[in-house]
Amino acid sequence: QVQLVESGGGLVQPGGSLRLSCTVSGTIFSANAMSWYRQAPGKQRDFVALITSGGATDYAGSVKGRFTISRDDMKSTVYLQMNNLKPEDTAVYHCKAEVPYDANDYWGQGTQVIVSS
Repeated sequence: QVQLVESGGGLVQPGGSLRLSCTVSGTIFSANAMSWYRQAPGKQRDFVALITSGGATDYAGSVKGRFTISRDDMKSTVYLQMNNLKPEDTAVYHCKAEVPYDANDYWGQGTQVIVSS
């Protein structure tokens, strides 16, 4: 059973930083592409960042240059370093695992990020 557990969210002032973590079990983590998405109240869930099994990355335009996605395959964990946070970054952040040869996408329960003064 594939399970994803996010952590690291919280309340931060504009301009501050947070690092989110997502630890995965039940799969060969190193083979998975991992993504972060976010969902603000009343809005759809939007793509934030992706890292492939080979380490290639991609970002939404709104976070490029401020957020960095990385992975530690030894710890089965993907990270999202978020710098220069803005109020519009307020959302529940979810990680997603794409497992090779598995039609399902696997999601974590989410971690809340609130950017406010």
